[in-house]
Amino acid sequence: MYGGDEVSAIVIDFGSHTCKAGYAGEDAPKAVFPSVVGSIDQMDVDDMTSNEKNVAVDSKNNVKDSEKGKGKRKLFVGSQALGFRRDHMEVLSPFKDGIVADWDIVDSIWDHAFRECLLIDPKEHPMLLAEPSSNSQQQRERTAELMFEKYTAPALFLAKNAVLTSFASGRATSLVVDSGGGSTTITPVHDGYVIQKAVAFSPIGGELLTDCLMKSLESKGVMIKPRYSFKRKEIQPGVFQTVDLDLPNTTDSYKLYSQRVIASDIKESVCRAPDTPYDEGSYSNIPMTPYELPDGQTIEIGADRFKIPDILFNPPLAQTIPGMDNFVEIAPSVRGLPQMVIESINKCDVDIRRELFSSILLAGGTASMQQLKERLEKDLLEESPHAARVKVLASGNATERRFSVWIGGSILASLGSFQQMWFSKSEYEEHGASYVQRKCP
Repeated sequence: MYGGDEVSAIVIDFGSHTCKAGYAGEDAPKAVFPSVVGSIDQMDVDDMTSNEKNVAVDSKNNVKDSEKGKGKRKLFVGSQALGFRRDHMEVLSPFKDGIVADWDIVDSIWDHAFRECLLIDPKEHPMLLAEPSSNSQQQRERTAELMFEKYTAPALFLAKNAVLTSFASGRATSLVVDSGGGSTTITPVHDGYVIQKAVAFSPIGGELLTDCLMKSLESKGVMIKPRYSFKRKEIQPGVFQTVDLDLPNTTDSYKLYSQRVIASDIKESVCRAPDTPYDEGSYSNIPMTPYELPDGQTIEIGADRFKIPDILFNPPLAQTIPGMDNFVEIAPSVRGLPQMVIESINKCDVDIRRELFSSILLAGGTASMQQLKERLEKDLLEESPHAARVKVLASGNATERRFSVWIGGSILASLGSFQQMWFSKSEYEEHGASYVQRKCP
């Protein structure tokens, strides 16, 4: 047993798009930064002169050398390090299909969170990590191993995303619709435990919507210029001149990353879920909304404001966007949000279905889209059995909705009754990593 009352626990929610970290008991995470890292293969860089190298390392202290992998590579973590364009820098994600594939990157991201963002020594704080419901035993053991062996944390607990969201809204039973960057997961939670057999999963998340928006704009002739590819000079007061820069060594993945940053901001600013299913006819004469791109050109966004979010409800819409061919293979199996919710509830026990229908919780960044709650509620009312009282709950502000997993973790780790639940380092040393299955259900 671990008595961790004296020091506050650290809560980390490592999502597919952003990593959230902070202290238990606080109401929002201190550090929020991208879950992707920049990577430079040292093989490519050996033609850089050595003095340039030293400058690069001094100016950004959060550079990690990771020995293993392809020769040596340098990893750049955090939004600042990623915002700075470097030659031959690839942008890599640790995830493959929602599961961690590259532990090296995870390691550098945790390291960045502890040492650069929270400025703590991981030896002194118990760690509460959020994990997806689909996490395998092998993944969990690997997590425990890294936490105890490398960071020598005094205690650890792995909690399921959906359970934490449920706790954040003060419920033990609910149906959690978690729509994040990489995917959407629908998870029934009963008395604080996930009902595994009824979990529904869809690959449609914020990043896919952002890509759809980008492709759709490109088909209309709008090319998003990444922030690094031009300089703006003020020639007269209020008159800017944009000069394109030629940077031949920029990798495709970095260019795409930089464009996505802009496109996702467009998405968050102008998109909202339509009240009725989208069709070209009724949305063709919708008023246009202006948006000013970083390079000064103003674009007008019309029907796409509603079409892009509607892909969540009607996935085959994505196929009507030119250039989204890679989506065609998975499209037939993907279902819309309301169908997935009903399917998931029907796989649960008859006795708890009513309770689930009346407490559907929205979590994650994509679920904080405007009007999404109203639309989901409306669609579910039409499709659900009439006896059910359908209630979609979303916490008041977007911050709470985006960070609900983290907030639930913060609440849980600061409860007095939770302190006996920690998986302590001494237990790890005695029983090994597989004991995590017993300590963290």
